[in-house]
Amino acid sequence: MADANGNLHTKAALKAARPLSPHLQIYRPLVNMVMSIIHRITGVALYAGTLIVAAVLVAAASGPEAYSTATGLLGSWPGLFVLFGYTWALLHHLTGGVRHFIWDSGHGYDLDTIDLLSWGTLAVSLAGTVAIWGYVLLTRGGAV
Repeated sequence: MADANGNLHTKAALKAARPLSPHLQIYRPLVNMVMSIIHRITGVALYAGTLIVAAVLVAAASGPEAYSTATGLLGSWPGLFVLFGYTWALLHHLTGGVRHFIWDSGHGYDLDTIDLLSWGTLAVSLAGTVAIWGYVLLTRGGAV
């Protein structure tokens, strides 16, 4: 190919001269982009959490000793941390789904509403997780 001055350029030279897309060192991530990524991550985490739920159900069907072992593991501090994370992932994925449902209905596309819904997803999921676990811990799992 030749430019306006008659100079010949190869395809490789033209490709190298094209500007590159901005990357994370230049481009500032937006809150809706971060919430979308977290929505995907929580979806994957829910698969792992569902395996834990299935393991507890299998333990319950296997008898009192297996069930006691499973609930003992989940009742330890690391187990409670995993359950707390599972609760947050579930609520975050749920609220993210509601946010996407609102967008799918054709509403909330102005930038202020997008930011509000994105921050709201995080706030509602964190507040809901704290509320659920506060209730569980204060009532000792419902046992009076």
